[in-house]
Amino acid sequence: MTTSYGLGLPRITADPPAVLRLSPLLRDLQAQGPVCRVMTPAGDEAWLVTRHAELKTLLLDERLGRSHPDPANAPRYVKNPFMDMLITDADPESAHKLHAETRTLFIPNFSAKRVRVLKPKVEAIAESVLEGLIAQGQPADLHGHLSMPFSLTVLCELIGLAPEARERLVELLSGMARVDGAQGVVDGKRALFSFLEELAVRKRSEPGDDVMSRLCAAGKPPELVGALAAALLFAGLDAVASHVDLGVVLLATNPEAREAALADPAVMTGAVEEILRTAKAGGSVLPRYASADIEIGGVTVRPGELVLLDFTLSNFDQQVFDAPERFDITRSPNSHLTFGHGMWHCVGAPLARLELQTMYTLLFTRLPELRLDLPVEDLRVLGGRLSGGLTELPVRW
Repeated sequence: MTTSYGLGLPRITADPPAVLRLSPLLRDLQAQGPVCRVMTPAGDEAWLVTRHAELKTLLLDERLGRSHPDPANAPRYVKNPFMDMLITDADPESAHKLHAETRTLFIPNFSAKRVRVLKPKVEAIAESVLEGLIAQGQPADLHGHLSMPFSLTVLCELIGLAPEARERLVELLSGMARVDGAQGVVDGKRALFSFLEELAVRKRSEPGDDVMSRLCAAGKPPELVGALAAALLFAGLDAVASHVDLGVVLLATNPEAREAALADPAVMTGAVEEILRTAKAGGSVLPRYASADIEIGGVTVRPGELVLLDFTLSNFDQQVFDAPERFDITRSPNSHLTFGHGMWHCVGAPLARLELQTMYTLLFTRLPELRLDLPVEDLRVLGGRLSGGLTELPVRW
């Protein structure tokens, strides 16, 4: 995010941020107060929640949600057709009920038992993609040849997408997260949902040990199963891949922390939590709308106003984290909000943690001399997209 000003308000933008660095604007806003009035990248006014306590409180507040009485004219975080589709004119109670029902469908697929069952498969996928990276020779793009294939393959295994169908999936996903979207995003969404719905129909007669098969067995209609599969893809693909990338950057540039984590699985668990806290230095925003007056952080949010819940900015709150910009794998407690909280807590968090711990351990064990092929300051975040991952991550070993 960068700084510009319009109508007297600080303007946050969707420009690529510096890697692993909190922008001066976000730091200033956090110092200014827990809830600040800002201008969004779309040019609309909103409230940005900057601090940990207020964000945690609002993540439990049912007066915030995706409902707006006039979706076509609702203030936007970004101008993007896919994000627009997430705004509903359903009454807030119905919208929250639907959200709760969706979580209930997902939760059994990410239980501790299910994640333990998935562990050998995740490890095998990690081994396979690492072999692919090594086969590329040096330097290799870790993002394109390891992080993204790893995240995508785990998701496809989880959902139940056969290898021969994955190339088509990649085609359908490409371009859909463009912040400056167009009609093509709408058409792409329709094509993706149709593709997954057709897969759900086949799962009824050819079930497997996967999410879509279990949803079909529970009697859910194909159109719902396809939509839920799409939700998993959008929630998990870039999120895991970008944390693999940024975690590698942090561990490669902090050799003492890396060696300590490799020597003790418990320390690696702490390292994963610290990577989750520090890797995305602001900008992971969940746009929500108020359905009633909300008094929070010394301001009053009015019905219909846009509230930006930044999960990652709160992880740098000095009132909660000592020296928050320091990477400390022994930090305890580490109450980061990267996965959200309450009704907005990510149900896939246990699987994501397993993926990260598995990949960091394997990668630096197999390639102990792994190093970046560019200075950190020369790494670039992918601009014009909602996810904010790296464009590439050149490495040598």
